[in-house]
Amino acid sequence: MARKLAVGVNWQGKPDFKGTIEKAKIADAAGIHSIWVAEAWGRDAFTLLTLLAEHTSKIQLATSIVNIYSRTPAALAQHFGTLDELSNGRMIIGLGTSGPQVIEHFHGIPFNPPLTRMKEYVEIINMIFAQTPLNYEGKVFKLQRGFTMRFETPRKHIPIWIASLNKKSVEFTAKKTDGWLPVMIPINSLKKAIADFREIATAAGRNPRDVAVKAPGHVTVTANVDRAKAGHAANVAFYAARMGTFYSEQLTRFGFGDDVQKVKQAWDAGGSKAGTAALSPKLLSELGYIGGIEGAVERLKAQDEAGVDLHPIDIDAGTPAEFEKTVARLL
Repeated sequence: MARKLAVGVNWQGKPDFKGTIEKAKIADAAGIHSIWVAEAWGRDAFTLLTLLAEHTSKIQLATSIVNIYSRTPAALAQHFGTLDELSNGRMIIGLGTSGPQVIEHFHGIPFNPPLTRMKEYVEIINMIFAQTPLNYEGKVFKLQRGFTMRFETPRKHIPIWIASLNKKSVEFTAKKTDGWLPVMIPINSLKKAIADFREIATAAGRNPRDVAVKAPGHVTVTANVDRAKAGHAANVAFYAARMGTFYSEQLTRFGFGDDVQKVKQAWDAGGSKAGTAALSPKLLSELGYIGGIEGAVERLKAQDEAGVDLHPIDIDAGTPAEFEKTVARLL
């Protein structure tokens, strides 16, 4: 079976909608499994996914991720249901809690309780697509009028993948969803993390292979290694030092607590440039690969051996032919 590869869409920087559409078309033609559109405090994911649905035919389309605070479960179901209809059944629902920094200070919504809220979102969204009348008594949502959505989606169930980090949220993901989007797990710890995840699914009476796992780090094929590494380092430093405690705690759990403290202290003293410079090469290489095709193939093999089902990649190609040639070597 061919390896499943995924590509992403950048939500930052100057917009290039035509370029994004062309990238999606090339990925579609090359046999890429899915394209994932991020959403944080930049552009929304659903508008871009509408464009991509219109201009592609086979590639699956996903959010990576949308949060469960800024829209109700029903609003998310409307978005994803409409897109599933437009794309002829190609949507993947990627959800996460985000964190209090974004939820409270960008969206203005109290953050707690994240796990209870996630459970209710998953249950309600599944009910809506199954055309089950919405009579729901939860801790967050109380729905008593038996609404059903006024159109039927191509599928009675759209796959839900969850970005989860802590023990209880990972357990919920393994027991109740279709896919796991692990975050900031170093490659040397990934095999055990995935094995533990699949054990939870098995103990819950599920076939552990029914819950797919996406690799937590990108494999980047590029000749512009220094530029790509600089972007990777800036992203890791920002999440470790400035995005609340979830990501720094995750890295600490996996043995990089010293790195986290150095980055935070350097950032506080000298800003983003100093914080980024404080990252160790070991941590950066554990969280992603950047370089030539041979090393990329080896990294993908290591991820396969760890139990990964879907591999995010980024190919710095000058032409569609070069992109397709590189993809063929990675599959």
